Amino acid sequence: MNKVKVVKADTKKTMNDFVALPRYIYKDCSQYVPDLDMDVRATFDPKKNAGLEFSDIQPFVAYDEGGKCVGRITAIINHRANEKWNVRVARFGMIEFIDDADVSRALLSAVEEWGKARGMSRIQGPMGISDFDKEGMLVDDFDLMGSMVSIYNPPYYPCHMEQMGFEKEVDWVSFHIDVPKTVPEKFARVTSLVQKRFGLTIKKMTKNDILTGGYGKKIFELLNMAYAPLFGFSELSDRQIEDFLKQYIPIVDTRLFTGVEDCCGRLVGIAITTYSLSHALHKSRGKLLPIGWYHLLRSLKWKHEGKVDLMLIAVHPNYQGMGVNALFFADLIPIYNELGITLAETGPQLEDNLKELSQWKTLNPRVVKRRRCYQKEIN
Repeated sequence: MNKVKVVKADTKKTMNDFVALPRYIYKDCSQYVPDLDMDVRATFDPKKNAGLEFSDIQPFVAYDEGGKCVGRITAIINHRANEKWNVRVARFGMIEFIDDADVSRALLSAVEEWGKARGMSRIQGPMGISDFDKEGMLVDDFDLMGSMVSIYNPPYYPCHMEQMGFEKEVDWVSFHIDVPKTVPEKFARVTSLVQKRFGLTIKKMTKNDILTGGYGKKIFELLNMAYAPLFGFSELSDRQIEDFLKQYIPIVDTRLFTGVEDCCGRLVGIAITTYSLSHALHKSRGKLLPIGWYHLLRSLKWKHEGKVDLMLIAVHPNYQGMGVNALFFADLIPIYNELGITLAETGPQLEDNLKELSQWKTLNPRVVKRRRCYQKEIN
């Protein structure tokens, strides 16, 4: 393709093309799990995305000579993260493109120029504003079903990145874990020992506890503290926390949440898991109407997919490496069995975060779905 035109997605038509493009890219892909259209649009609405209080964002779309949309990308500057890590980085995210080097090059060039005009010296991605946004380009296991919390992309995407001179910055990996029928003896033993030695107890929370009883704030304060050293992380603001709570807590099953408190009632650990919505979202094709809502509600309420996504696990720095994670599994494994859950998939975890990766050993995990953050200096 000789002529590719990249423009800002700042009109109704261009934004509609931005939102709809994945349905063309993944029209015959059974592994792809789409975002809901409404969530994509909310990303660019300051009233709905609190991260825009400290971030700049610009969506772009690419068109071929005939005016057909063939690519999209989002340029992001998270000023809070740049200040924390003392960098001048422009991030890119939501990248999609046909298998044409002219298209991928034009999209990344648009982000580079946008970042350069704002004083940035490096480009990295795929990443979002928040560490809780999807991040990392899939580089293997393209035959496995995607998940609602992570990126899926065709095999040719990383090939394009390397051809353009982008290099690996970090990798994330996920794990598949077959849920055991009983709590492994090691977890049972460590749970008993930790409870006696440190006075820790399991805390099950209701939606009211989280939304109005103060536990929502406690959870995210813990996440901010535990995740502070991780690559690219910037602390969530109070408004971001409120948005997350309002968006997700009403639809989750809190039986799949496990908190751990110390003897003074302070939350020192949290494990948040949810029913997988991969197949439901695939059937919805990103739309709630006319029947997308039914597929989602069915998976949430009536017929679970037999799988959970291990969304977030965090332990207070003072308690890391002391067996707190055993309490999570001792509580959740019987609940998974009661609910007919046979498979768990972790969210992406940094490959060098050995403390986090080691917690799965007893459960015979299988490494799956390596994802990569690429980086390149802006010329």
